[in-house]
Amino acid sequence: MNGESHGSGASRRALAVAGIGPYRSLSTFLASSTYARRQNEPGICDFTLGNPHQMPPQDYVEALRGAAVPHSDQWFAYKQSTPEAREAAAASLRGHLGIPFDPVDIHLTTGGFAAIALALKTIADPGDEVIYTLPPWFCYEPLVVEAGLVPVKVKARLETFDLDIDAIRAAITPRTRAVIVNSPNNPTGRIYPPVLLEELGAVLEKSSAATGRRIYIISDEPYNRIVFDGAHFHSPAEFYPYTLLAYSYGKTHLSPGQRLGYLALPSELPGREQLGEVITALQVAMGWIYPNAIMQYALPRLEEFSIDIGLLQRKRDRLAGALEEMGYRLIRPEGTFYLFVRSPVLDDEAFAGILAARDVFVLSGTMFETPGFFRISLTASEEMVERSLPAFAAAFDQAAALVG
Repeated sequence: MNGESHGSGASRRALAVAGIGPYRSLSTFLASSTYARRQNEPGICDFTLGNPHQMPPQDYVEALRGAAVPHSDQWFAYKQSTPEAREAAAASLRGHLGIPFDPVDIHLTTGGFAAIALALKTIADPGDEVIYTLPPWFCYEPLVVEAGLVPVKVKARLETFDLDIDAIRAAITPRTRAVIVNSPNNPTGRIYPPVLLEELGAVLEKSSAATGRRIYIISDEPYNRIVFDGAHFHSPAEFYPYTLLAYSYGKTHLSPGQRLGYLALPSELPGREQLGEVITALQVAMGWIYPNAIMQYALPRLEEFSIDIGLLQRKRDRLAGALEEMGYRLIRPEGTFYLFVRSPVLDDEAFAGILAARDVFVLSGTMFETPGFFRISLTASEEMVERSLPAFAAAFDQAAALVG
């Protein structure tokens, strides 16, 4: 069957990606919803995406400005992963996680998206299965399907938002090649405790031995430095050596439009030298998915500071406390910059519409394959938080009247 038989000429894989439900919902929301029409209007309260709603810190601006000044005629030449940037990232990882990382094992990418896509294509063959937990980051399925892989979804324990280890164990088959772990989790803000990560590692070790094929963890950690209340983040790489770690600076600096991240291989990962050679080949084949030269030059400076975590925690406490007083139900996040809140009505999309009618915009839980919830981004300004509270209260009362 040739491509023309698909009507548009698109490949089956492209059509499969375009047809993914959560992806279609997000695309529609961003392109043709009320939010799409009104997102730039003054006066709305935008709690949708993790975008900044205030001017960037001067430190960030100066880091990029300084990196843009050429020091040689090769300043803007082709760049792979530069030694200075690799060293700074490896040193930071060692300091934050207490896990050995060598600079040569830091593979710089155009953001966390590319790091996850690179990990999938490094370890998995078309038709292999990838397990991840619901509610998920809504781009896991497109990334998995685009790589020719099969998504296998298991539900989190909604009473705690923890991993359901029994469900993951039951989902493993001889075709399983990877489990994606996202902690601190988007959208729930849950940091998975060591006991669960240890149990997951033991399950994967036993299952790998039983099937005769190694199952890897892809640890998606863009929020590993955005934690609250003095919480301590633990990476799966501490408990399971077959872990590939994906990171993005777009969260640490609230700059998602500046694409900078990496895929890191812990020093204890067996076969990492061969994997590193494969990764280098794939980065070229996937379209030279290295960060632009300026971002690599800026990276050592970017490792010296982050967004104001204290401010995020204050916004979390203010908004979560106010919503709880109104009657909303939620589990306060331990990290990230999101609240994942129970909708007061089962139809979370309808409730998001009630909020939108009051100039408050959120993402429905349906976009995260978990109906009955909605997500709030704490990257909204403090002024937006305060201005939204009467609208949240009125929407809750309206929903209660509908239910009653």
